[in-house]
Amino acid sequence: MLQPLAVGDPQLATLATVCGVVFLGGLVKGTAGFGYAIVSTAVLATLFSPTVAVVVMILPMLAGNIRLLGELDRTEIPRCLARFWPYILSAAVGTLTGMALLGRIPRPVLALGLGLFTLAYVVATQPWVALPGEAWVHARCFRPGTAAKLGMGLVSGIVFGATNAAVQVVAYLDSLDLDRQTFVGVLAMILVGISLLRLAAAWGLGLFAAGDATPVTLVGLSAFAAVPGLVGVAAGQRLRKRLAERTITAGALLLLAVIGVKLLVDGIGGL
Repeated sequence: MLQPLAVGDPQLATLATVCGVVFLGGLVKGTAGFGYAIVSTAVLATLFSPTVAVVVMILPMLAGNIRLLGELDRTEIPRCLARFWPYILSAAVGTLTGMALLGRIPRPVLALGLGLFTLAYVVATQPWVALPGEAWVHARCFRPGTAAKLGMGLVSGIVFGATNAAVQVVAYLDSLDLDRQTFVGVLAMILVGISLLRLAAAWGLGLFAAGDATPVTLVGLSAFAAVPGLVGVAAGQRLRKRLAERTITAGALLLLAVIGVKLLVDGIGGL
């Protein structure tokens, strides 16, 4: 049975486990366009501390989203930037705030909050049962105006910076009724910009020195983990072309529900 190991330990079992976890996250990302961070971070947090899990995933997430940028037509980028700049700007500010909080949030509280957030997203996103008050929430939280974009971006950035969870970004883009290809490309564009900011912030805040690891060790592990992540994203993109939209949605939501319950149980047990 694999035991939790120090980040600097070069044992093959640990490296193989990291590869498998990040590949799974990449597979989900390539297929559904989201889920990379939650899947990978939640599982890695069972091997390392939540802080280490978050920073290790920075480079794999950056690499995976750069790969998916190819699905966004280059001629569409200026138009998307013009449309989403308030959201991206406030998300960047929120991300810096969230990363400053990272390491100060107790592990059980972090797991509990992330679990609740994930399950709430699954319930709100599922297309089979209409939720009471859904139209009211949508009308007030997902307005197309600049103020709404700034508010949603700030909240999204704080959560993303502290937990790697991007489901709130997904929820916002889902509310815009984009086609799947544009959805995936715009999501990647937003996350690439924020991830570059996170990389610099993590180094500046000393997060790559979490636990007993040295900055070089964690950066190296993060860069190493990007390779199986890219393979998973590529495999997921091919798989997406063979699956129906409903199948992709059901599979992604089921996986997120399982992870949400696991985080919830871990959080409650640690309080």
